[in-house]
Amino acid sequence: MMIALPSSLPEPDLVPLRGMRGSIARNMAAGWQAPRVALAMQADMSACNRLRAQLQRRAEGLRISVTPVVLRALAMSLKRFPSINALMREGAFERMPGVHIGLAVALDDGLAVPVIRDADRKSIVMLAAEAAELAAGARAGTLPIKAYQGGTFTVSSLGAAGVDWFTPILNPPQVGILGLGRVQDQAVVRGGEIAIAPMTTLSFVFDHRAVDGHPAAQFLGDLKARLESCEGL
Repeated sequence: MMIALPSSLPEPDLVPLRGMRGSIARNMAAGWQAPRVALAMQADMSACNRLRAQLQRRAEGLRISVTPVVLRALAMSLKRFPSINALMREGAFERMPGVHIGLAVALDDGLAVPVIRDADRKSIVMLAAEAAELAAGARAGTLPIKAYQGGTFTVSSLGAAGVDWFTPILNPPQVGILGLGRVQDQAVVRGGEIAIAPMTTLSFVFDHRAVDGHPAAQFLGDLKARLESCEGL
């Protein structure tokens, strides 16, 4: 039996690596070349959900998600661990005096990382408002170039896409990046008994030239503790 072959095959869609796509490709290649290490911890988000709900009741016209709560806790942890709030330089790394957190925003044709400046000086509500404004501006293409400059650390979240955990690529010259997975109910053991709690996975990727494994684990543990207690947020 003869099998009929199509007279012509469809041409592949070639996407040149230029413009935004080219910039992303070059940045990711540079980040991949760093001697990076990934650590992950699960965090119980029960306290975060309670705090978020309290703030939401008082917020008018502003959605308070888990992300600004994480941003607030992260900013406090970065202040405590200045070697992680740092940038790589030629033959050195530079501890930065200000905490300026880049927030990865997915676009139809790429990825943008606008920066929340002085994040450690802002409340959760302020962070929620600024994050929403920056994300909208990035998607609309209306942010100025300076809105993407000066970041000292980056956060990337794929929780809304249903991703449990992932290891993001460093955003050079930054020393660290945090990946946020989705928050979902899981069975946990408390006091020898099984309970249900909203859990998420915190994935921390860092440049081993600037940070060793033990202080990196301490940083991640500090962030986890802040999220699980929400004290001082």
